[in-house]
Amino acid sequence: MKKDLLTLSDLEKDDFERLFKRALELKERHKMGITDRPFAGKTLGLIFNKPSTRTRISFETAMVQLGGTPIFISTKDTQIARNEPVKDTARVLSRYMDCLAIRTFSQDLLVEYSKFSDIPIINALTDVYHPCQVLSDLLTVIEYKGGYEGVKVAWVGDGNNVAHSWINASAVLGFELVLACPESYSPDSIIMKKALEKSGSNIKLTRDPVEAVHDADVIYTDVWASMGQDDREFNEIKQVFEPFQVNKALLSYAPKDVIVMHCLPAHRNEEISEEVMEGPRSVVWDQAENKMHMHKAILDLLINKEL
Repeated sequence: MKKDLLTLSDLEKDDFERLFKRALELKERHKMGITDRPFAGKTLGLIFNKPSTRTRISFETAMVQLGGTPIFISTKDTQIARNEPVKDTARVLSRYMDCLAIRTFSQDLLVEYSKFSDIPIINALTDVYHPCQVLSDLLTVIEYKGGYEGVKVAWVGDGNNVAHSWINASAVLGFELVLACPESYSPDSIIMKKALEKSGSNIKLTRDPVEAVHDADVIYTDVWASMGQDDREFNEIKQVFEPFQVNKALLSYAPKDVIVMHCLPAHRNEEISEEVMEGPRSVVWDQAENKMHMHKAILDLLINKEL
């Protein structure tokens, strides 16, 4: 039976462990120059309704390195743009392809693709979740901290789709997660409620970034919410988020061995200072690379029905 990756709540702890193990194995083999091509003759469809650099290219590269063929599907050049029903598109693409990664706005759209597809559906980002990002982020945490158990992750900034996937991961894996978000930019209350019911008290919300980074092993940030379409709106957002900038002053309240993560693209000297972004605690480039290795593991385990 096929399995999808729509949210990290879809996974059990053992699923996470299999993904981490396989990603580390594939990364090590790649570094040794060993070529794995189990997917010769297989195809990955990529339907992206939102712009992407890292997610698209890492999925394409992952599929190529595994011997398969990625096919980028521009919705504006297909019948999808002419409102062909999802159930029709999904069933046809299931006859052509072995897996489908979708980057779009609506989580409900993914659920509909999942319902009518016979092939695995991967959430490559929606407005609500970004599960593949956090899987690769956790791979980076494991490499730098030796694991995720007993780790404290401090999220600083907007309670957005990436934050939601961190919440889901914490609820399953049990590591401590403290989210420092401004008023009106908290994570979705229903997502928080479900996670707390599942995990207990290891997930906390605060308005104080200093409190969040105290004793943290990982500090994570992302772009500020709803970047303004005009100067007035941007200035309002900037005033709200400025106290949440990840900078040298904030790092002074964290342990010396804390690592700083950002899923990119970054707006330097907004949510993160140039000094921290290029500083010794930043692991953003290893983090970005690990998207490719984790995507290889996701494709491998989903297509081979090992999840």
